[in-house]
Amino acid sequence: MHKSLSLSFYRGMKNIKMFINLLFLFCAITVHGNSQKTGFDKSAFYYAMESNNIEVINTQLNILKATTITEKEAYEGALLMKKAGLVTKAKEKLNLFKAGRLKLEASIKKDNGNTEFYFLRLIIQEHTPKMVNYRNELEKDCLLIRANYKTLPQAVQQAIIQYSKKSKVLKPL
Repeated sequence: MHKSLSLSFYRGMKNIKMFINLLFLFCAITVHGNSQKTGFDKSAFYYAMESNNIEVINTQLNILKATTITEKEAYEGALLMKKAGLVTKAKEKLNLFKAGRLKLEASIKKDNGNTEFYFLRLIIQEHTPKMVNYRNELEKDCLLIRANYKTLPQAVQQAIIQYSKKSKVLKPL
C-alpha cells in the first residue's frame, strides 16, 4: 500500500510538472504575440501623421512609449507637433509643439544622415504657421529627400509618394 501511494504521488507530481511547463510555454507564446501586436509599424505611423484624429495619434504615441527602436524620439517628436496642430488650448499647443520640436531636432542632430527625419521635419514645417518660425529648412529638406529617396525603406518611400501628391513644396517623384 505504501509503495502504490508513493507511485501515485510521483505520477501526480510528474503531471503537475508537465502542466506547469505547458502553462509557462503558453504564457511565453502569449507575451510574444502581444509584443508583436503592439510593435511599431511605419505604415501605421504615417497613417497617424496623415490623420487629423488625436486618438489615432495618441495610439501611435503609446506604441512608441513601449518600443525601443532607435528612431523613437524623432517619431514621437513629429507626432507631438502634429498633435499640437489639433488641440484647441493655446498653452497645450505651444507645449506639445516645443516638446516635439526638441525631440525631432535632437534626433536630426544625433543622426544627420537619416533622410526620414528630414521628411518628418518637412511634413511639420509645411503645415506650421509662419509665426512659429519653423519653416527655414523646407527647401533643404526637399532636396535631401529627393536625392536619397531610393535608399529609404519601402514604407517611407510610399509615405513620401502619398505626401508629395498633396504637398506644395515636395513635388511628386
